[in-house]
Amino acid sequence: MKLAKRLKQIEPFHVMDLLAKAKTLQQQGRDIIHLEVGEPDFDSPQAVIDGGIRALEQGLTHYTGATGLPELKQKIAQFYGERYGEIVEPERIVITPGASGALQLVASLLMDPGETLLLTDPGYPCNRHFLANINADGILVPTQAQDDFHLTPQQVAHYWQDDTIGALVASPSNPTGSIMSKAELTALHDAISERDGLLLVDEIYHGLTYNDAKPHSAVNYGDNVFVINSFSKYFAMTGWRLGWVVAPKWAVPSLDKLAQNLFLAPNTPAQYAALEVFKPDVIAELERRKGEFAKRLDYLLPQLQKLGFVIPAQPQGALYIYADISGLNHPHNQNSMQFCLDLLNEKGLAITPGIDFAHEQGHHFVRFAYTCDVPVLQEAVSRLAEFLNNSK
Repeated sequence: MKLAKRLKQIEPFHVMDLLAKAKTLQQQGRDIIHLEVGEPDFDSPQAVIDGGIRALEQGLTHYTGATGLPELKQKIAQFYGERYGEIVEPERIVITPGASGALQLVASLLMDPGETLLLTDPGYPCNRHFLANINADGILVPTQAQDDFHLTPQQVAHYWQDDTIGALVASPSNPTGSIMSKAELTALHDAISERDGLLLVDEIYHGLTYNDAKPHSAVNYGDNVFVINSFSKYFAMTGWRLGWVVAPKWAVPSLDKLAQNLFLAPNTPAQYAALEVFKPDVIAELERRKGEFAKRLDYLLPQLQKLGFVIPAQPQGALYIYADISGLNHPHNQNSMQFCLDLLNEKGLAITPGIDFAHEQGHHFVRFAYTCDVPVLQEAVSRLAEFLNNSK
């Protein structure tokens, strides 16, 4: 049967092949350690679960408005004031089916077929696939280790084309965990604004930042900025599929129209459940969990460096360490996919190949997701050390 030509531009996640193999090995009785999937290992807070149950019991299962519950928008706006000191009008907030739904909405709003958007390489691979799905294109910009793999104003000037409408960046970043400073983000916005472009900022890992790192939100940078966030990561609501966009006021009516047609509305019980995450006792629990992630990072990062992995970008947030394997004494130190397959098959340790995130140097990198507690990470490091020693 005929398929749309755009599907040829949409690549599968290589890590999903690894995950499938890992699950097969588990079914065969192997003990597998999963450091490949970027999902917090904590369950949703109990208050969130209770809120979802109440919504079901009270019959709150009908459509909301296409852009979401007004009371949830109000809670998010208050959160920006409390957490960042930023005043955000609730009417600028559009609730979406996950951050992926937010990115699809914004891409559909802003881009015509053939137009381009600057994307970082390395970066989240689905970003370019969201563009391919509307027959637009992502220009992968090979960002540099000395810049913590952040997009720079100089690169904007070099890679900008006549059909470029703007750039998409993430802070904290997946896969590197690095954070753009206020100065870096401001300079990037200035460079894009000089070209009458648009800046899209993925802030879904805000909240998951460590060792006194304080990310800066771009919500009030101007009428050419769209900020995407999610309840999945910091708020531990991955399966509820709920996110949001903070958009310029001029864009909201058109986002509303698109949402009506693409999604009808976000998940209603999930929205009522999400109202619970902003309560002080829930925030306190989320902060405690963040402390656990910080302990994991503080353990795993130096252990990987001792084993010979090079970490060119300092991870300060998210759930990841992006590690260079090219200097390791291993026959597949130039082939991240084979390196990960060997590690899984030989030692039962699953990590993600860099080719999922980078075209430029992905064969030289792997990503570790510290989504297991420290004793499990200790076992993972032990297996990794054995794997590398056996390859000498």
